[in-house]
Amino acid sequence: MSKSQLSIWVTLLLVVLLSWGYLLYEYWQMTNLPMSEMWMPPSDTSAWRWVDFSLVYVMWAVMMAAMMLPSAIPMILVYATVCRQRYQAAQPYVFFFSSAYLLVWFGFSIVLTLLQWQLHGLQFLSPMMDNQNELLAAVIFLLAGAYQFTPLKNKFLQSCRTPMGFLLTAWRDGLTGAFKMGLRHGGMCLGCCWAQMMIMFAVGVMNVLAMVLITLLVLIEKTVPFNPQYFSSAVGILFLGWGAWLLLHA
Repeated sequence: MSKSQLSIWVTLLLVVLLSWGYLLYEYWQMTNLPMSEMWMPPSDTSAWRWVDFSLVYVMWAVMMAAMMLPSAIPMILVYATVCRQRYQAAQPYVFFFSSAYLLVWFGFSIVLTLLQWQLHGLQFLSPMMDNQNELLAAVIFLLAGAYQFTPLKNKFLQSCRTPMGFLLTAWRDGLTGAFKMGLRHGGMCLGCCWAQMMIMFAVGVMNVLAMVLITLLVLIEKTVPFNPQYFSSAVGILFLGWGAWLLLHA
């Protein structure tokens, strides 16, 4: 492995580890600090201040980086290899590509933040960000399960699974091109995985075990060597079954 490859690997892994470290620290605070010393999102939407929106947004943005960047590493490494062959350098192009990829998920984090704000106002989430409405949880699981079987999901998934195919069809030259390609790949990953991210509202926003399992699910779905439809279908059936069980008990 060249120094360039090693530096890219180290940088990506560092971002992932720091993101998970932040989430684990937030979880530790929630489970160990006295209630009087703990920040919690207000239950009344009118009581939210900019600091509340900012803290929730940072939580979601870091969560998206921690959960989605691992599955993007194969694409980023293939892109880096092509850049070394084409430009005799990779780092600046990889930086622009990766930053644009994360920017898509950071944009999605705004949507998640606003949605959480409303869910607190509806009393669907507790101050500890746990789900308090089984009907909501059931709907989320049923939605995520049904999406697994849609042609749109399959289209986005196939693009995420074929780095070289993506680069051949979406290639743009220069740093601006790297940024545009990162945005496009991030958009495809968002199209593939948005419903799975919504599950965090069903199981508890700061449920670390759920974060790990969904991260592994996304990673396996994008890298499994056999036909991904089998795995996606199995996950879809699991989500639909879980949603149906919650619906019966709502």
